[in-house]
Amino acid sequence: MTYLADPRVDAYIAALPDWQRGICAEVRDLVHAVDAGVVETIKRTDRPYFVLQGNICALLAAKDHVNVFLYDGAMVPDPEGIITAGHGNKTARTVSYRRDEKINAPALAAMLGQIIANNKAGGWRKLRRGDSGPL
Repeated sequence: MTYLADPRVDAYIAALPDWQRGICAEVRDLVHAVDAGVVETIKRTDRPYFVLQGNICALLAAKDHVNVFLYDGAMVPDPEGIITAGHGNKTARTVSYRRDEKINAPALAAMLGQIIANNKAGGWRKLRRGDSGPL
């Protein structure tokens, strides 16, 4: 997979234990594979964010897991039940991955694709207000 990597995101991932590096690298590749226009950056001092006409997701490595924050306004369906926290959050929900846990790539890619589609339609805030656009 070829994409423009932000060296600050490289540094964030490189500083992690092997198992967290693997998770972050897989999520990173996946979000870029969903849409070639995705840009990665650092926000909040040190957190990798993936953006395209708005936030898509962010990574945060914790002691025993990696959080993937999905900026979806709780509008994107989760038929596979991969959301692990933030079910009632109006801005973002979380998918947490622990050591040796397999990423459900098709489910995560579908959710990322819908977030990107919503961003391109004006963002979840606009869509929630009932303005036209896909959900």
